[in-house]
Amino acid sequence: MQKKIILSAIAICFLCVSVACLSPAKKHKKKPNLVYVFPDQFRKQALNFWNHPEFKDAIRTKADPVKTPQLDKFAQEALVLTNAVSNCPLCSPHRGSLFTGLYPGSSGVTLNCNAERPISSLRDDAICISDVLKTEGYNLAYFGKWHLDFPTPNDPVNPGNYVDPRRPAWDTYSPKDKRHGFDYWYSYGTWDVHKDPHYYDNDGNRFDPKEWSPKHETDEVISYLNNEKGQRDQNKPFALFLSMNPPHNPYNSLNDCLEEDYNYYKEVPLNELLHRENANPEMKKASSAPFYFANVTGVDREFGRIVDHLKKIGEYENTIVVFTSDHGETMCSQNTNDPKNNIYTEAFDVPFLIRWPQMKKARVDNILLGTPDIMPTLLGLMGYEHKIPNEVQGKDYSKAFKNEKDAQRPSSALYIKNVNGNKNNDGLVTDYFPLSRGIKTHEYTLELIIDKKYNLKKTRFFNDNKDPYQLNNLAVDKNSPVVQQLLTELANELKRSDDPWYNKKVLNDWIKY
Repeated sequence: MQKKIILSAIAICFLCVSVACLSPAKKHKKKPNLVYVFPDQFRKQALNFWNHPEFKDAIRTKADPVKTPQLDKFAQEALVLTNAVSNCPLCSPHRGSLFTGLYPGSSGVTLNCNAERPISSLRDDAICISDVLKTEGYNLAYFGKWHLDFPTPNDPVNPGNYVDPRRPAWDTYSPKDKRHGFDYWYSYGTWDVHKDPHYYDNDGNRFDPKEWSPKHETDEVISYLNNEKGQRDQNKPFALFLSMNPPHNPYNSLNDCLEEDYNYYKEVPLNELLHRENANPEMKKASSAPFYFANVTGVDREFGRIVDHLKKIGEYENTIVVFTSDHGETMCSQNTNDPKNNIYTEAFDVPFLIRWPQMKKARVDNILLGTPDIMPTLLGLMGYEHKIPNEVQGKDYSKAFKNEKDAQRPSSALYIKNVNGNKNNDGLVTDYFPLSRGIKTHEYTLELIIDKKYNLKKTRFFNDNKDPYQLNNLAVDKNSPVVQQLLTELANELKRSDDPWYNKKVLNDWIKY
């Protein structure tokens, strides 16, 4: 009997030692995955959940009459931002800021990338979020539209030629040394043919799937998550970015969207689709609205497929999931045909929904998140705040995302509009011109537009609380306390971003640098 007791005691001791040895491994925090989905030109107002009771009055204006059931469901368990902006609301400048945490003047991407603009291309030496995560042992994957490189005649299938037959070329191939740490590549530069997309893989092989691009890209993402072709090391965490082109134009016919999605909108009168008070359903472009919203609904479905698949494979609870966009879409608001590149809320504001592991509860927040803030904020949420590169100009708002009491919160967001500057004898753009700068706060929007001699040419000034559709362009008195405060905010943001307006002291009789 005594012998049995002694043996039992020894067994218990061994068990305790074993548990003690295993405890650290069990307590070890698993690195979070990242899935970042950003369709192009998807506006903030094109989300049905703004009409739900729990989101009532979250934004100041009507929501679009769209069907977005998957995003509606995701919003119920996410942090939903009401005032996220695309500081320079164009595809390439936004992307440059997203990946580097820098404003366009520092990222190298000041204008949309095409073969006429050698001055606009992502800096090779910039440290992107993908570069940081690579050093932390992540699988890095990129799917869809990249649009960050100056096109050169480097077609991997036809060496010495551009991949794009247009002139100037917009689409391009990004070789391995331009991918900033992404080790799995299924991408292209920019190509606006939604049902006839093409992609280049890791080794430059071209694929032409003849399928609506968001569906095909989602299939590829799911294949990657399943590791069907050995695309990733399953012992490592993954970070993948998916940039769908729709609902970016063209949005003119069934060649641009799926019929099943168009059917939701084809019988709806245009004045009901374009029911915002600043929209003009009589514009020629108005006929595009059913096709635009059809693409919105299609993108929503594909996003839902990704979320559902993360749940299916057991990775959802350990994955940061983001849904946002490059910029918005005016869609006949303000009587403008330009869908983007302006300070109106339809173009400047973007959707931003995020869910992360151990998130305490879903909520809505009006934080003025700018594009350069995304990279450091994601790194902060992932536990890599100490890895944020020193040159990053954006700020880490991960504490604000978590709603911590001591969290830093922005009081304004900078608006940037650049255009082509001078050209050389070959017609290539040699510099850019900083046409306008503006500032957005929780109450006001102010834009200052200059001529080529750097004189003030025009202003836009809106009280967004009283005039949420921005129909009343107020007179600007630079001596009024409200305008003075906005100009102070603008000066601070121009300095922080090392903007050419700050360096040249543009309108220094208005802006106190």
